[in-house]
Amino acid sequence: MSIDWTHFTPGTSLVGGLLIGLASALFILANGRIAGISGILGGLLRPSGNDVVWRLAFLLGLIMAPAVASLFIATSAPTIDANAEILVIAGLLVGIGTRYGGGCTSGHGICGLSRLSPRSLIATLAFMASGMAIVFVMRHLLA
Repeated sequence: MSIDWTHFTPGTSLVGGLLIGLASALFILANGRIAGISGILGGLLRPSGNDVVWRLAFLLGLIMAPAVASLFIATSAPTIDANAEILVIAGLLVGIGTRYGGGCTSGHGICGLSRLSPRSLIATLAFMASGMAIVFVMRHLLA
């Protein structure tokens, strides 16, 4: 295994991680809610009271943040080495896994682990092990 030094960006990755952690902490302190994306999106499917406004604002921020950041930071266009069918299947599997796991990587991996939740630790270990297994199978057994 070798490191792709061209795309190895520990500084920006650290800053990004710190910003995600800070945003998650501020979100729970200000709203008393976990910044789990699947829960926020799922709440729009069954809206209650005035929850719709903040949920839409949060999701709009997720979509708009990269566009705004690209105005100030030079970025390269991402490349996706998969066809549309594979992406749809992968998205459906992630959605099903999120539902069965009771949350997503942001809810369990960022917010849950920071609250020392044993359930989130197990879920995050399962996410990571599954991801590693899929990459191994796709790159080494099916390649």
